[in-house]
Amino acid sequence: MKIYRIITLFSLFILMQSCKNDSMSNNSITKTKTSIKHAKGFDIELVKNINKLTIKSPYPESTIFYEYYLVGVNDDASKIPIGSKIIKTPIERIVVTSTTHIPMLELLEVEKSLVGFPNMEYVSSKKTRNLIDTGKVQELGMDANLNTEILIDLNPDAVIGFSINGANSSFSTIERANIPVIYNGDWLEESPLGRAEWIKFFGILFNKEKMADSIFKSIEKNYLEAKEIATNSTIKPTVLSGIMFKDVWNLPSGESFVARLLQDANTDFLWKDTKGKGSLYLNFESVLEKAQHADLWIAPGYFSTKKEMIQASKLYTQFDAFNNNTIYIFSNKKGSTGGVIYYELAPTRPDLVLKDLIKIAHPTLLSDYELSFFEKMN
Repeated sequence: MKIYRIITLFSLFILMQSCKNDSMSNNSITKTKTSIKHAKGFDIELVKNINKLTIKSPYPESTIFYEYYLVGVNDDASKIPIGSKIIKTPIERIVVTSTTHIPMLELLEVEKSLVGFPNMEYVSSKKTRNLIDTGKVQELGMDANLNTEILIDLNPDAVIGFSINGANSSFSTIERANIPVIYNGDWLEESPLGRAEWIKFFGILFNKEKMADSIFKSIEKNYLEAKEIATNSTIKPTVLSGIMFKDVWNLPSGESFVARLLQDANTDFLWKDTKGKGSLYLNFESVLEKAQHADLWIAPGYFSTKKEMIQASKLYTQFDAFNNNTIYIFSNKKGSTGGVIYYELAPTRPDLVLKDLIKIAHPTLLSDYELSFFEKMN
């Protein structure tokens, strides 16, 4: 009896190992990851010859993953788990909800697929503005309160949305109308290249994976080359950023997207050692104590001129950068309807932002380069 038990247990062990090995073998054959190098908020995998898009960071502090199976005309969808979210590709009609999505559509040459957008006056790109002006793109109201009636009538293949906390009644209404909503968390990426890599998110929706990969590799190459050039300077100018809102100074945290750019430009951002990926909220006195003698002041909020700053608060005149005319802004470069070009294009082209910062901080390193976004404040 004892021998029988031993044989039975041994047979069960062999069977379990065999199943485990088969499972590992099947996974190695049917599931492969793409070359997502910098972005942390999404993955693209090939599962049983079907592309699966996973959004890992749909909104801040989310513990929920969203998975979408992207099914082409010739794909066998019979093995997709029941109840899965399915997107038919390539997408032909799309709604996006952030101006940062516009440059990615244009780089992939699919901007004509755009049929609806909220707050269209903020769109700066000439290509997409022409589509808007000729009635090919419909106004959808406000980001947080989309006009779902118009959107549903447009019948897009997918809506690309973003969320602050996962609660959006407009998206729920859209999904009940059998229109897929795909969360885009590019704005949560902590690295500039991670944010730009979301072009691959759009690439796979339009069956333009190779094109998206090629575009990103070019941006990545330009960025890393510029970063290397910046290291040639032995001088690291000190940097102040941000501005006051109702007596509270708002500036980037040390682990933020902006702080990373300033670091890669070989500057000394004075709050580089702080924690967090968002913003710091400080009183004026603490900022003055730390940054009164900063060499540069980058992006002083919405102000366009020093005169505007003085009218808002004479306290700004206590900073050396104000008196030495070393304040640099991006707020003056706008599209025809008032949208700030930086907000739209910079996330997709961090290589240009980095070159701007290097040109400002180390003018001799990029002598032939002209600023793309920034200019000196007058």
